[in-house]
Amino acid sequence: MGHDLLSTCSWAAVGSLDGIIDTVSMNHPIGPLTGLLKSHGKLVMVGAPDKPLEIPVFPLLLGRKLVAGSAIGGLKETQEMVDFAAKHSVKPDVEVILVDYVNTAFERLLKADVKYRFVIDIGNTLKPAS
Repeated sequence: MGHDLLSTCSWAAVGSLDGIIDTVSMNHPIGPLTGLLKSHGKLVMVGAPDKPLEIPVFPLLLGRKLVAGSAIGGLKETQEMVDFAAKHSVKPDVEVILVDYVNTAFERLLKADVKYRFVIDIGNTLKPAS
């Protein structure tokens, strides 16, 4: 089924997240994302792929995990928003972190020691399979 996210990530990341907001608007594997969720974790889809996604049900059942969606607009509306932001130099204020920093980021959230949104850099967190 293509690239397997779980085979390339640290085992410490598996089952470590309470929730994931998936903003990807193209066909991609959902199974690896649900593998990162804790029991009762939630995967919220806000991206709008043009083709149906395959969702492995067995891991959802065993982990009592939820997949939900929230309509924020389709590809056209999203592209219009990105174009508007680019035209007017609107840029997000974010703090990019690696997945290993998630616990510290959560502690900072509890202490209100956060100026920007945290964005987890999954691509640079994952290590190639040996």
